[in-house]
Amino acid sequence: MTGPRARGPQLAPEGGGLTAERRAFRESIRLQAGQRFAAAEKTAVIAKDSRVSVRSVERWRRAWREGGTKALRSAGPADAPTVTDAHFGHGQRLTG
Repeated sequence: MTGPRARGPQLAPEGGGLTAERRAFRESIRLQAGQRFAAAEKTAVIAKDSRVSVRSVERWRRAWREGGTKALRSAGPADAPTVTDAHFGHGQRLTG
């Protein structure tokens, strides 16, 4: 397999999610899909051509319907969640 999908996820060196290059690539796929939504193309065709799951295209289409092209843009790098001692209640059981 060749091309961008052959490399797998491109993680940022500090482990904070995808690299800026990979985020931009994925955003471009979503924006192209948005143009195709406007042309009333079928979800399955867009998914096959974009080499993504039908479910992903369905999510993108829903976001596009609700927020337009802006909703398909990248939100930027994901922040690492802040974990505090409160999240790890000492002595508490994890099961109910």
